[in-house]
Amino acid sequence: MKFIDISMPISADIVTDPPPLRPKIAYSDHREGALQMLPFFPGLKVEDLPDGEGWAVEEITLTSHSGSHMDAPWHYHSTTDGGKRRAPTIDEAPLNLFYRPGIKLDFRRFVDGYAVTAADIEAELARIGRALQPYDIVLVNTSAAAAYGGPRYLASGCGMGRDATLYLTERGVQVVGTDAWSWDAPFDRMVARYAETGDPSIIWEGHKAGRERPYYQMEKLQNLESLPAHGFTVICFPVKIARASAGWVRAVAMLEQGQ
Repeated sequence: MKFIDISMPISADIVTDPPPLRPKIAYSDHREGALQMLPFFPGLKVEDLPDGEGWAVEEITLTSHSGSHMDAPWHYHSTTDGGKRRAPTIDEAPLNLFYRPGIKLDFRRFVDGYAVTAADIEAELARIGRALQPYDIVLVNTSAAAAYGGPRYLASGCGMGRDATLYLTERGVQVVGTDAWSWDAPFDRMVARYAETGDPSIIWEGHKAGRERPYYQMEKLQNLESLPAHGFTVICFPVKIARASAGWVRAVAMLEQGQ
């Protein structure tokens, strides 16, 4: 088997979030770790340790939406299924959803800020010759991937509209992902559209589709351009954070050797 890492690293050096959300990482090297170990072992000296080294440790401050992560339905709204039940949090996510066949939709041709429609999905599925099956994990490859790591990343890529999202979930898809900063169109384009139309239904319309039918959503993936359109498996178990709206994910695509 061949594995492709489709998750981005959590790094304070890569500009993928605005300042309030940007991770902060404090690194303690092995020399500092040696000093931290001494109080645990009275009489121990740094020179007693192999090469005078202790442990390496990092202290991280970040949101549950930093780096590659999985959004739970609780992130989108407090209820789902049309208000019939409380939306689940990430620690309530069924694990059987996150090890499933994958499909990649290549939407790199769409301009930044475009809202993908159900018709666009149908056309792409026809092009790649693969029908959706319940529990497929659908990954969306956008032009945002090319902007990853730079200041344009937040404003790059197309987004998934309400009818596009419902098209997937109505066919049994429960896990999706994108290499863009958000499942929806970039915020600057959404703000501009709202200013033009005054229509609040366009605000976060892809996310808010989770009010009607629950689904789990990965954001800030990478290397999707390396994947075939189908014929691979996605493994993407989220970190279990109690009562949280999201959890970090190390997402991997598994392919047969030679693909």
